[in-house]
Formats: sequence, C-alpha cells, structure tokens
Amino acid sequence: MAMTLRLTEEQTERLRATAEREGESMQAIAVRAIEEYTNRRVARRDELLQQIIAEDADVLRRLGDA
Repeated sequence: MAMTLRLTEEQTERLRATAEREGESMQAIAVRAIEEYTNRRVARRDELLQQIIAEDADVLRRLGDA
C-alpha cells in the first residue's frame, strides 16, 4: 500500500543521514523505525497486562465469579 509521509526538513535530513550511514534507503529506515516502534508498544502493553493480572488476581477472580 502506498502512502505519503510528510516530514519536516530536519526530519528528512536526519532520515537521509541515517540511511546514508547505514547504506540503506530512506524507506527501509522508515519502515524499520515503524516496526520497532509498534513492536515496543505491543511488548509494553503485554507487560502492563501481565502486571495488572498479577497485582489484581483476586479482584479478577471475584469478578469472574460474579
């Protein structure tokens, strides 16, 4: 799916510099950044859910029994 990504001049320059430094295209760097960001968000969500389940096990059990 094609999309347009609007960046400031500063963001574009940083993306270009990173792509040149890593020998990859700007698109490849942007796609990898998006994947890393979304993976971190999912991992953090899962961490928080596990924390809630552990800390509130009694409450969740009572709610399940209600």
